[in-house]
Amino acid sequence: MNTPRLAITATAILTSMIALTACSPDGQANETGAGDVVRIGTLKGQPHLMHPYFYEDVDSDTTYEIVTFDTSPDIKNAVVSGAIDAGIAGLPSAIAGAAAGQDVVVVASAADGGSGIVGRDGLTDINDLAGLKVGYSKGSSQEILLRLTLAAAGLDAETDVELVNLPFADMASALQAGRIDAFSSAETGPATALQAGATNVASPYETPIGAVNIALYVAGDTITEDPEFVQELVNTHANATELMDSDHDEWITRLVDTFGVDEAVARQASENVWLRWDIDEDYTTKVTALTSEMLTHAQIDTEPQVSDFVNTTFVSAVTVN
Repeated sequence: MNTPRLAITATAILTSMIALTACSPDGQANETGAGDVVRIGTLKGQPHLMHPYFYEDVDSDTTYEIVTFDTSPDIKNAVVSGAIDAGIAGLPSAIAGAAAGQDVVVVASAADGGSGIVGRDGLTDINDLAGLKVGYSKGSSQEILLRLTLAAAGLDAETDVELVNLPFADMASALQAGRIDAFSSAETGPATALQAGATNVASPYETPIGAVNIALYVAGDTITEDPEFVQELVNTHANATELMDSDHDEWITRLVDTFGVDEAVARQASENVWLRWDIDEDYTTKVTALTSEMLTHAQIDTEPQVSDFVNTTFVSAVTVN
């Protein structure tokens, strides 16, 4: 992969540096590289978004600058602005971006699962949540999974439970402190809570959305201007995904070493994740269901067509080593 990806204006560079200073783990923006350097965004400490940490294992000719963010919308905005070349993040942020007219395109999947609905000891069924405080993160796929799971049990999320909006990182500690009784969240929150004595209240995957969750996306302009780069990136992503899936111990080790995640938590969280890179008919059906539910639950104002923000060209041409 020998194409420079950072030819942006001085104003854009300044804007990007400001944005990345706010989100980089050490508070410092990564220096703009030249030549074989690709900037890739991902979330901190989540096992289902560890793919970039394996990219150089399968593509030693390219330097991947990994920029960590706190939220998927931050990654999506950085992709759209050109601050990074690509991002691995939750599908809802790409859907919300497309609904708002932003230039974001999913070019590969990354992982299914990574969600959980857990509660304090003694709660073993979704109906047990009636009248209790339930944590969720507004605008996330886990919010929709919670609402649909409650509805399937005959519970109204607005009247039968007390919803408490919390960041993913605060869910497990809020449960342990007794500020909430249960939560619907992304890993490693559920695994952390389960390791501390919480219980699985219900599967979040028994809805039309299934377990669909994480994707790789780029700006649409990137596809237009340099499709060869996108193809090579998707090839790298696919091979890195296959490598992770073939060596779960190394996947867990890198999660522990990179983010300081407890090993038992990392291992349990990884068992709730199904790595993938392909986009098949079942995947697009579930993305369509997610898009429709986001409109129903007022997370978006208009419903974009999946074909407007999901491009299967590159996964169809992937070469897996």
